[in-house]
Amino acid sequence: MKGSERDDTPVLITEAEPSYEEQFAARKRKYMIMMGLRLPCLLLAGIFYQTWWLALGFVALSVPLPWVAVLVANDRPPRKAEKVNRYEREARAIEGANRQVIDG
Repeated sequence: MKGSERDDTPVLITEAEPSYEEQFAARKRKYMIMMGLRLPCLLLAGIFYQTWWLALGFVALSVPLPWVAVLVANDRPPRKAEKVNRYEREARAIEGANRQVIDG
């Protein structure tokens, strides 16, 4: 039977989040890049020490880099907002019909 054969290839779910390991690797890569930019900034500040405003700019740029790198590395991607599929029906008021009350 043609329809009874099962295909064992995994199904790609395009809206699935990356795995924790992939997220961690991406955050680690961002951290290393940002921290790697600090050394060239300090070296450029040393090279341009005669132009004080340029050297000060490179130093000022290199000071907040570790703080920003830690913030970026510790920040996980936001969770996706899930749309809940709920059954919605038209709201109707209960009719206030005159009913006969039987006392007994």
